Amino acid sequence: MEINNFISSWLFTLILALAPLFLLLKLKQKCVNIRHKLPPGQMGVPWLGETMDFYRAQQANRLFEDFVQPRMARHGKIFKTRLLGSPTVIVSGAEANRFFLSNEFKLVISSWPSSSVQLMGKNSIMGKQGERHRHIHGLISSSLGSSSAEYLVPKLSKIVQRHLDVHWGGQERINLYHFTKNLTFHVVFECLLGIDVEMGMLEIFERILEGVFTPAVTVPGTRFSRAVRARKEIERMLVRIVRKKEEEMERERENSGGGGGGNEEGGALLLPRYVAAMLRGEMSEEEVIDNIVLMVFAAHDTTSFAIAMTFRMLAHHPNCYQLLLKEHMDLKSGKGEGKDINGEDIKKMSYTWKVARESIRLFPPIFGSFRKAIVDIEYEGFTIPKGWKVLWTTYGTHYDPEHFPDPTSFNPDRFNEPKPPYVYVPFGGGPRVCAGYQLARMNILVLVHHVVTRYDWSLIHPDEPITVDPLPFPVHGMPIQISPK
Repeated sequence: MEINNFISSWLFTLILALAPLFLLLKLKQKCVNIRHKLPPGQMGVPWLGETMDFYRAQQANRLFEDFVQPRMARHGKIFKTRLLGSPTVIVSGAEANRFFLSNEFKLVISSWPSSSVQLMGKNSIMGKQGERHRHIHGLISSSLGSSSAEYLVPKLSKIVQRHLDVHWGGQERINLYHFTKNLTFHVVFECLLGIDVEMGMLEIFERILEGVFTPAVTVPGTRFSRAVRARKEIERMLVRIVRKKEEEMERERENSGGGGGGNEEGGALLLPRYVAAMLRGEMSEEEVIDNIVLMVFAAHDTTSFAIAMTFRMLAHHPNCYQLLLKEHMDLKSGKGEGKDINGEDIKKMSYTWKVARESIRLFPPIFGSFRKAIVDIEYEGFTIPKGWKVLWTTYGTHYDPEHFPDPTSFNPDRFNEPKPPYVYVPFGGGPRVCAGYQLARMNILVLVHHVVTRYDWSLIHPDEPITVDPLPFPVHGMPIQISPK
């Protein structure tokens, strides 16, 4: 009885203490509504808002179906809510994508959780704005331009074949998603950056990635705390690698008479380009380290999931698989014995890329992303106040029958004709469009080529569920049965 009286008294005191806060928030919200015509919607309970509904839908991989669509049905393609304490406006549609993505740095800036910024690094491109962002983005894009394909594809092909030989040789069953995560990690380091993968490096990075979207709580034992320790460990390794490359390039510059300020940028390799920028005083060592970490984060789970979903769709649609298989067998037979694929061969994989694009449309690796209003924004007759968050979604156009008739069906021929801008957005758009888009494309096409020309395969769990934490992945890792051709 005494315990019950104590609990009742404690709850009553808590309610009395919170009541003024609740009333203050409601009064503040009413004042905001009077000053601005806000989008329709519900803000939910104080601070939390509709966060729990959002995360329940996200974890079930039904964020668009269970959270966004019901509110769109009530309020339209723009509505307000509150997520993790932040007033947030969720927008859908190609026009919304164009407006908010193209106005990066002018009306909105990228908005990431504190844990992401701390683990990726405050000096990475994700935290840069304006000219600083454009400079680093340009370095990455120039490493992956069309002229770089001739260099990158043969190297990528060798990495893929080496991994198939090591991990698939003599096996009857492979965990495809986990295999592609390992492969993608090596591709980013060896093929793009020009860094040899050291023992234990992948496991350290995995610990960092586990904490990227968790609460930034440094209590020992939490995922974020483990991720912070892993970040410090990988930083020590990368500092050593970067400084060694810096010494090599300084010696090369001295031996060549000191001219050029570091023009020997290693072809398409990104690390020499970064270090050359350091030698010219255009990047700091911290920026180089942070952007290497970010490159791994950006490519690791997203490309792996895209590859897994491409194979899933091929298994579900055998007619499409036969067309794709013919494309690759014809390519292989035309190469001659012992000749590897090159940049020109990638251009011939047009049907394969349509299959991959349609798979990514149905299963986008990224749901969307948050922006933060840096001024009061007038959009569609509503005001989005400065400081509010904006969330745009890939699903808002990918599942829109206006752009993709019968949107839930799999039809690679949708991509026979180009799509209007900001309709197909798995890689984002505007100034922050994914700089690694071309590497992801090459990775998918090269791996599909070598798998289908060397192996027969089938899904062990054809309807394997997809979950999200916070990025999507197949719950069983997508095991497949394999046998050499």
